[in-house]
Amino acid sequence: MKSLIKIIVLAVGFVAVSCKKDSAPNYQFMPNMYESAGYETYGEASAFSNGIEAQLPAEGSIARGFVPFDIDNTTEGYELAKSTLKSPLDSTVVDLERGKSLYNIYCGICHGTKGNGQGNLVKREKILGIPSYDDAGRAITEGSIYHTIYYGKNAMGSYANQLNEEERWQVVSYVLKLKSDLEK
Repeated sequence: MKSLIKIIVLAVGFVAVSCKKDSAPNYQFMPNMYESAGYETYGEASAFSNGIEAQLPAEGSIARGFVPFDIDNTTEGYELAKSTLKSPLDSTVVDLERGKSLYNIYCGICHGTKGNGQGNLVKREKILGIPSYDDAGRAITEGSIYHTIYYGKNAMGSYANQLNEEERWQVVSYVLKLKSDLEK
Protein backbone atom coordinates (compact mmCIF):
# COMPACT_ATOMS: atom_id res chain seq x y z
CA MET A 1 0.00 0.00 0.00
CA LYS A 2 2.88 2.35 0.83
CA SER A 3 4.48 1.70 -2.51
CA LEU A 4 1.18 2.47 -4.30
CA ILE A 5 0.96 5.86 -2.56
CA LYS A 6 4.58 6.58 -3.50
CA ILE A 7 3.86 5.69 -7.14
CA ILE A 8 0.75 7.94 -7.21
CA VAL A 9 2.64 10.87 -5.66
CA LEU A 10 5.48 10.39 -8.15
CA ALA A 11 3.02 10.20 -11.06
CA VAL A 12 1.19 13.37 -9.97
CA GLY A 13 4.52 15.17 -9.53
CA PHE A 14 5.75 13.99 -12.92
CA VAL A 15 2.52 15.13 -14.62
CA ALA A 16 2.71 18.54 -12.90
CA VAL A 17 6.32 19.10 -13.97
CA SER A 18 5.90 17.75 -17.49
CA CYS A 19 2.89 20.04 -18.25
CA LYS A 20 4.91 23.20 -17.61
CA LYS A 21 6.11 24.59 -20.90
CA ASP A 22 8.17 27.82 -20.81
CA SER A 23 7.89 28.50 -24.53
CA ALA A 24 4.07 28.70 -24.50
CA PRO A 25 1.92 30.85 -22.22
CA ASN A 26 -0.02 29.22 -19.47
CA TYR A 27 -3.75 28.87 -19.62
CA GLN A 28 -5.68 32.02 -18.78
CA PHE A 29 -8.80 31.83 -16.74
CA MET A 30 -11.14 34.72 -17.61
CA PRO A 31 -8.95 36.21 -20.38
CA ASN A 32 -11.12 39.35 -20.58
CA MET A 33 -9.55 40.44 -17.32
CA TYR A 34 -6.12 40.49 -18.98
CA GLU A 35 -6.89 41.53 -22.54
CA SER A 36 -9.60 44.16 -22.76
CA ALA A 37 -11.33 45.00 -25.99
CA GLY A 38 -9.71 48.10 -27.45
CA TYR A 39 -11.82 50.97 -28.77
CA GLU A 40 -10.60 53.44 -31.34
CA THR A 41 -11.33 56.86 -29.88
CA TYR A 42 -13.17 58.27 -32.87
CA GLY A 43 -13.41 55.07 -34.94
CA GLU A 44 -16.32 53.21 -36.49
CA ALA A 45 -17.20 51.27 -33.34
CA SER A 46 -16.88 54.27 -31.08
CA ALA A 47 -17.54 54.13 -27.37
CA PHE A 48 -19.60 57.30 -27.68
CA SER A 49 -23.34 57.14 -28.20
CA ASN A 50 -23.34 59.43 -31.22
CA GLY A 51 -20.69 57.22 -32.86
CA ILE A 52 -18.62 60.07 -34.23
CA GLU A 53 -17.26 62.39 -31.59
CA ALA A 54 -16.92 62.89 -27.88
CA GLN A 55 -19.87 64.19 -25.96
CA LEU A 56 -20.32 67.91 -26.52
CA PRO A 57 -21.41 70.17 -23.66
CA ALA A 58 -24.96 71.43 -23.66
CA GLU A 59 -25.64 74.61 -25.62
CA GLY A 60 -24.93 77.72 -23.51
CA SER A 61 -23.24 75.81 -20.67
CA ILE A 62 -20.32 77.34 -18.79
CA ALA A 63 -17.44 75.28 -17.41
CA ARG A 64 -17.19 75.00 -13.63
CA GLY A 65 -15.01 77.77 -12.21
CA PHE A 66 -15.09 79.79 -15.46
CA VAL A 67 -16.30 83.38 -15.31
CA PRO A 68 -17.16 84.84 -18.71
CA PHE A 69 -15.47 88.11 -19.66
CA ASP A 70 -17.98 90.40 -21.36
CA ILE A 71 -15.53 92.73 -23.10
CA ASP A 72 -14.58 91.75 -26.66
CA ASN A 73 -11.09 91.10 -27.99
CA THR A 74 -11.05 94.17 -30.22
CA THR A 75 -9.37 97.56 -30.15
CA GLU A 76 -12.67 99.06 -29.01
CA GLY A 77 -12.91 96.41 -26.28
CA TYR A 78 -9.38 97.23 -25.15
CA GLU A 79 -10.21 100.95 -24.96
CA LEU A 80 -13.44 100.17 -23.10
CA ALA A 81 -11.58 98.00 -20.60
CA LYS A 82 -8.88 100.64 -20.23
CA SER A 83 -11.39 103.34 -19.34
CA THR A 84 -14.04 101.45 -17.35
CA LEU A 85 -12.75 98.15 -15.93
CA LYS A 86 -11.76 98.29 -12.27
CA SER A 87 -10.40 95.62 -9.96
CA PRO A 88 -13.04 93.83 -7.88
CA LEU A 89 -10.43 93.07 -5.21
CA ASP A 90 -10.63 95.07 -2.02
CA SER A 91 -7.36 96.59 -0.81
CA THR A 92 -7.39 94.11 2.10
CA VAL A 93 -7.55 91.17 -0.33
CA VAL A 94 -4.71 92.32 -2.59
CA ASP A 95 -1.66 90.14 -1.89
CA LEU A 96 1.38 91.71 -3.55
CA GLU A 97 3.63 88.78 -2.59
CA ARG A 98 1.34 86.35 -4.39
CA GLY A 99 1.07 88.77 -7.31
CA LYS A 100 4.85 88.99 -7.41
CA SER A 101 5.30 85.22 -7.51
CA LEU A 102 2.70 84.85 -10.29
CA TYR A 103 4.26 87.77 -12.19
CA ASN A 104 7.73 86.21 -11.94
CA ILE A 105 6.41 82.88 -13.22
CA TYR A 106 4.35 84.14 -16.17
CA CYS A 107 5.47 87.69 -16.98
CA GLY A 108 8.99 88.25 -15.69
CA ILE A 109 10.68 86.15 -18.39
CA CYS A 110 9.79 88.84 -20.97
CA HIS A 111 8.86 91.98 -19.03
CA GLY A 112 11.66 91.65 -16.45
CA THR A 113 11.29 91.30 -12.70
CA LYS A 114 11.26 95.10 -12.35
CA GLY A 115 8.84 95.74 -15.21
CA ASN A 116 11.50 97.53 -17.24
CA GLY A 117 11.13 95.29 -20.29
CA GLN A 118 14.48 93.59 -19.70
CA GLY A 119 13.53 89.97 -19.06
CA ASN A 120 15.81 87.05 -19.86
CA LEU A 121 14.27 86.51 -23.29
CA VAL A 122 14.83 90.17 -24.18
CA LYS A 123 18.42 90.08 -22.92
CA ARG A 124 19.08 87.01 -25.08
CA GLU A 125 17.39 88.78 -28.02
CA LYS A 126 14.77 86.06 -28.45
CA ILE A 127 11.98 88.66 -28.22
CA LEU A 128 12.45 92.34 -29.01
CA GLY A 129 10.39 95.47 -28.47
CA ILE A 130 8.98 94.94 -25.00
CA PRO A 131 8.47 98.39 -23.49
CA SER A 132 8.99 99.37 -19.90
CA TYR A 133 5.90 100.08 -17.81
CA ASP A 134 7.03 103.69 -17.31
CA ASP A 135 7.70 104.53 -20.98
CA ALA A 136 6.34 107.86 -22.18
CA GLY A 137 2.95 107.48 -23.79
CA ARG A 138 2.33 104.14 -22.05
CA ALA A 139 -0.78 104.95 -20.04
CA ILE A 140 -1.74 101.56 -18.70
CA THR A 141 -4.61 101.08 -16.29
CA GLU A 142 -6.10 98.20 -14.32
CA GLY A 143 -8.52 97.47 -17.12
CA SER A 144 -5.96 97.56 -19.91
CA ILE A 145 -3.61 95.23 -18.01
CA TYR A 146 -6.43 92.77 -17.26
CA HIS A 147 -7.63 92.84 -20.89
CA THR A 148 -4.08 92.18 -22.10
CA ILE A 149 -3.61 89.27 -19.68
CA TYR A 150 -6.98 87.82 -20.69
CA TYR A 151 -6.66 88.13 -24.48
CA GLY A 152 -2.98 88.88 -25.10
CA LYS A 153 -1.67 91.69 -27.28
CA ASN A 154 0.68 91.77 -30.26
CA ALA A 155 3.28 89.00 -29.74
CA MET A 156 2.05 88.28 -26.20
CA GLY A 157 -0.38 85.41 -25.94
CA SER A 158 -3.33 85.02 -23.60
CA TYR A 159 -2.80 83.85 -20.04
CA ALA A 160 -6.49 83.23 -19.35
CA ASN A 161 -5.91 79.47 -19.14
CA GLN A 162 -2.95 79.72 -16.78
CA LEU A 163 -4.38 82.26 -14.33
CA ASN A 164 -7.86 82.29 -12.85
CA GLU A 165 -9.74 85.57 -12.42
CA GLU A 166 -8.51 86.30 -8.89
CA GLU A 167 -4.88 85.54 -9.84
CA ARG A 168 -5.13 87.85 -12.87
CA TRP A 169 -6.24 90.70 -10.61
CA GLN A 170 -3.36 89.94 -8.22
CA VAL A 171 -0.93 90.24 -11.15
CA VAL A 172 -2.63 93.49 -12.24
CA SER A 173 -2.10 94.94 -8.74
CA TYR A 174 1.56 93.93 -8.81
CA VAL A 175 2.09 95.41 -12.30
CA LEU A 176 0.65 98.74 -11.09
CA LYS A 177 3.04 98.60 -8.12
CA LEU A 178 5.97 98.00 -10.51
CA LYS A 179 4.80 100.92 -12.65
CA SER A 180 4.68 103.25 -9.65
CA ASP A 181 8.13 102.05 -8.49
CA LEU A 182 9.62 102.76 -11.94
CA GLU A 183 8.08 106.24 -12.08
CA LYS A 184 9.73 107.34 -8.81
